[in-house]
Order: sequence, then structure tokens, then C-alpha cells
Amino acid sequence: MIIIHKTRIFAERDNSMNTKLTLTIEKEVIEIAKEYAKEKGQSLSEMVENYFKFVTIKRMKIKEKQLSPKVRKLRGIIKADDNFDYKQILTEELSKKYGV
Repeated sequence: MIIIHKTRIFAERDNSMNTKLTLTIEKEVIEIAKEYAKEKGQSLSEMVENYFKFVTIKRMKIKEKQLSPKVRKLRGIIKADDNFDYKQILTEELSKKYGV
């Protein structure tokens, strides 16, 4: 959970593994962000959390326990070159499939 406040930044844990965070942000930015979040059907906390997840995704590690047993069993059996570009391959295969 993120709490927008005026002057300090602090963190506090609650029982559900969320952390309260106080940020200093310009008032106008907060007002516009609240309107945007409401239009999207999200809380401001959810919107900020999703943004943080987006910008930190490469730093997050998937824990072995988070994977299903089937995925754990398959993990690492296919080796690809370091320069393998799956987006390029996907684009080429979809172009072939749809004749583009």
C-alpha cells in the first residue's frame, strides 16, 4: 500500500506483506494521477505498485516455489544461443502463417 503525503518517505510493514510508503509528490500531479486511476478502475496505490513492478521486472527473480511442478520439470531443458531473438522469430513465423 502506498500513501501519498507531503514531506517524508518512510516504510512500514503490515500483516499482508504490503508496505506502506509515504512519498513527496507535487499536489497537481497527485490530483491528475487520482483522476487517471479512477478512470482506469484502480486505486492510486495499485497504479504506483504496477509502475514499480514494470520498471523493476528485470531485477525480480522468479522463485522456484512459484513455478508449477510441470514448469519446474521443464525449466532449463531447452538451450538457446545468447543472440536468440524470439521476437524476430515470432514475427517471421506469424508473417508466414498469415501471408503478410
